[in-house]
Amino acid sequence: MVARIDAEDSLARRLLEIGFFPGAAVKIVAAMWPDDDPLAVHVGGATFALRRHEADGVTVTHEPVTDGVTAA
Repeated sequence: MVARIDAEDSLARRLLEIGFFPGAAVKIVAAMWPDDDPLAVHVGGATFALRRHEADGVTVTHEPVTDGVTAA
């Protein structure tokens, strides 16, 4: 789950526009080789490729998952 966005204004705006806002559920679905860059990240019903430096601006928290449903 996205906790906060801490990036320069233009990147923060782009991340918000594609669904990375506080409280949004996110999942890393693939990490490319080499160096896990870019990452394929699922958020808001879509999957996006984020470069490592872009993903570094997103702080997430781990929410326990039970039976495929995120616990609240």
